[in-house]
Amino acid sequence: MKVFSFWAVAVAVCLCRIWVVDGFFEMNEEEIFYAEANASYYTESKSYNPNNALLVGLTLIKSAATKGAVCLDGTLPGYHWHRGYGSGANSWLIQLEGGGWCNSVRACVYRKTTRRGSSNYMEKQLAFTGILSNKAVENPDFFNWNRVKLRYCDGASFMGDSEHKAAQLQFRGQRIWSAAIEDLMSKGMRYANQALLSGCSAGGLASILHCDEFRNFFPRKTRVKCLSDAGLFLDAVDISGGRTLRNLYGGVVGLQGVQNNLPRICINHLDPTSCFFPQNVIGNVKTPLFILNAAYDSWQIQSSLAPPSADPAGYWSNCRKDHSKCSAPQIHFLQRFRNQMLNAIKGFSRSRQNGFVYKFMFCSLPIREARYMVWR
Repeated sequence: MKVFSFWAVAVAVCLCRIWVVDGFFEMNEEEIFYAEANASYYTESKSYNPNNALLVGLTLIKSAATKGAVCLDGTLPGYHWHRGYGSGANSWLIQLEGGGWCNSVRACVYRKTTRRGSSNYMEKQLAFTGILSNKAVENPDFFNWNRVKLRYCDGASFMGDSEHKAAQLQFRGQRIWSAAIEDLMSKGMRYANQALLSGCSAGGLASILHCDEFRNFFPRKTRVKCLSDAGLFLDAVDISGGRTLRNLYGGVVGLQGVQNNLPRICINHLDPTSCFFPQNVIGNVKTPLFILNAAYDSWQIQSSLAPPSADPAGYWSNCRKDHSKCSAPQIHFLQRFRNQMLNAIKGFSRSRQNGFVYKFMFCSLPIREARYMVWR
């Protein structure tokens, strides 16, 4: 595994998982998706524009309708695109938006009344910051590339393909992904000299699951790589001995018809829910992949390892909000989680084309510069 520069990247950590704590811990597992979606509102809404960042307008994908590539409520999907210029005119960066998942009809019905399920509620403009910034001092490697943010409105990391007629729900994440890439290819991406697929959180999971598919859109001469930030979600045992995240993912996979779009090499020997966990996929990704993840991931600790449903007595209440308040046994439990993450990437890290960094910070911290030592 290499930890040296591919495109020597100096970018800001993506703004995901800024927690709105009030009201979150009263939610049940079916509503976990809402916490992340609600959190993202404060980081990406039109009212949030740090340092007078570039505002980029929303483009709806007109051709998507005939392909059935629609959001949960049937509206058109969309993306924000800022054109590249100069040395970056034929280089493309695609960022897949994150924002949790919906694993039940009830959760998805609610989600379609938000920007995470309908383009009717999406911001008409988004601030491009971090890896999307147009400022060379903030984003020296990608500032003049074609930079695209693909909006997330399906609730299954761009992987589902099903519907629920009675609830008027369209689960078309896979079609949205395909329609968006095809639309961008028609607008010049097919001429790319190099292309990077990135994503944060649920979008980071999507960037892993779609990495090889992204590679296949381009001719072999095009340099293609993938970056997953905070997308390494683990199939971990929670503090009660249960598997909260596996139960959530099982609902997502079953409800949204994800199983048909998961990597065949994984499905051939594991169940579909297991193949939605990136730890079971990364070892077989052929395209160079770089993973950036917190050693002690805040979302997974709060929502997967120690959710209120697994802690009815509230023993973990203080620890999951502030790790300086964790007891020795709780610290030991969290260290086991860190070790599980490192074990999950052992096979992946043997490839010289891949890279991995685990960071001792959470996406919930203020925006900051981070040196990503990717690949040469």
